[in-house]
Amino acid sequence: MKAKRALRNFLVIVILISNISCDQISKDIVRQNIEYNTHINVISKYLILTKVENTGAFLGLGNSIPRSIYKLVMIVLPLIVIGYAFYYLMKRNNLSKLLIIGISFAIGGGFGNIYDRILYGSVTDFLYFDFVLFHTGIVNMADISVTIGFFMIIYGLSINQKEFKTVTIEK
Repeated sequence: MKAKRALRNFLVIVILISNISCDQISKDIVRQNIEYNTHINVISKYLILTKVENTGAFLGLGNSIPRSIYKLVMIVLPLIVIGYAFYYLMKRNNLSKLLIIGISFAIGGGFGNIYDRILYGSVTDFLYFDFVLFHTGIVNMADISVTIGFFMIIYGLSINQKEFKTVTIEK
């Protein structure tokens, strides 16, 4: 049982490091090779690379708040949430694989953006997706990790809820 838990925790660490590394390496490449507001069509108009610095959160929300509040809202509180999520992930034995992976993706992506805010005072965004029916703002790999993690968590919780209802009804 201890070996199984150790393996699970090792895999969580690998997922976290992979997410953070992918995010930081891609941002470093963009910082070094793409000029601000340049548009590089990777897949026609559907995937465009363009470098911007985002001092706020999602889609620039909060970019004009005073720096002391910024540090609290954009760095300290998210670090507390990520720290608790990591603690929760390491201590809980009954989480599904989907929830473990989803929480790991969310933590890794969140940490990648917080790291940028601490180091640079902003987050480098560079990916724009046009899915015809809708399009994204300009995002980065950390944002994609958080989004994938969020959907995995929601789906994992909905599966657990259905299983819980089925077990309760059968009793």
